[in-house]
Amino acid sequence: MSEKILVVENLVVSYGSIEAVKGISFEVDKGELVTILGANGAGKTTTLRTISGLLKAKSGSIRYKGLELTSMPAHKIVGLGISQSPEGRRVFGTLTVEENIKLGAYTKAKINTSTLEWIYELFPRLKERKNQLAGTLSGGEQQMLAIGRALMSEPEVLLLDEPSLGLAPVLVKAIFETIKQIKEEGTTILLVEQNAKAALKLADRGYVLEVGKIVMEGTSEELMNSPKIQEAYLGKKK
Repeated sequence: MSEKILVVENLVVSYGSIEAVKGISFEVDKGELVTILGANGAGKTTTLRTISGLLKAKSGSIRYKGLELTSMPAHKIVGLGISQSPEGRRVFGTLTVEENIKLGAYTKAKINTSTLEWIYELFPRLKERKNQLAGTLSGGEQQMLAIGRALMSEPEVLLLDEPSLGLAPVLVKAIFETIKQIKEEGTTILLVEQNAKAALKLADRGYVLEVGKIVMEGTSEELMNSPKIQEAYLGKKK
């Protein structure tokens, strides 16, 4: 029987008087890759930032392995086993690549060198550039760095926010191949992505968010074959 590792129920998140997330519910099983699809402004990033404790929910529940997260600070949530690779990468440009990666382990008592080596195996480019300043990296390399930094805390659940944003198609392919590898190593992944085709190829299941509400859900195959999804996100006409 599948184990529900993350359960979100009736989540409402507001920016002042504007409700960005309007009572959504979804769940993620251990070992799954679940994607949340939607256009810009649908509430995808807000959802991830609320799960990771960077935003506070107005109401609703977020449970990780049965523990309620909604009143917990972000660093405690990382310590429990959830980490996020943010939209826009947010690397520290004046620190080296390796210093950036090691920052991901700030909740740990000491750096796990085997985790660091695993990250370098996933992203050989980062190993080549480990002493380079992060600000000198290309967009694709910075995306690899953001994911590597998130993995340094050894999360059970990895939240990925728009990993393909602004990248050339060849780099998108490489990033998604690495995400597949991370999943195969046993990490549960919640992926927010505008590139529906790439996300659904990789995902077990997906949810579609429109203006703060979930309007569709299903297996990746069901969503891929949905005429509505094909027209709205995959560029196919009915």
